[in-house]
Amino acid sequence: QKTSAAGALAHLAPNADNQVAVARAGGIVPLVALAREGTAAQQRSAACALLFLANNADNRAKIAQAGGVAPLVALLSDEAPAQRMYAVQALRLLALNDGNKVAIASWEHGIPPLVAMTREGGAPEKEETAGALR
Repeated sequence: QKTSAAGALAHLAPNADNQVAVARAGGIVPLVALAREGTAAQQRSAACALLFLANNADNRAKIAQAGGVAPLVALLSDEAPAQRMYAVQALRLLALNDGNKVAIASWEHGIPPLVAMTREGGAPEKEETAGALR
């Protein structure tokens, strides 16, 4: 059920009104939990949903406050390309918030995986990573 719920939220989240609605309904905290502790499918769907939710400026702070930076950074080391790409894209959007830049940089494992992606990732991953590091 969690996989289906996270997948449904990922499909709803590209819509701006839904981004606000998901946050108001308390959907960010469980998505962060799934990104941290879920199965591979749950992590993929949660990272995708968080990516779309991070398109909303208010949600960027909410995702970071919910502890979203650490699991997204952890997903940068995942073997699955989709997980890595969703995570780096979400981090790029989170980094548009100045407070989140500090959170990403100050988290003990925040910068090294991003730097590694600039060396090891494909062209799209490198571009997204550069955005997250700005």
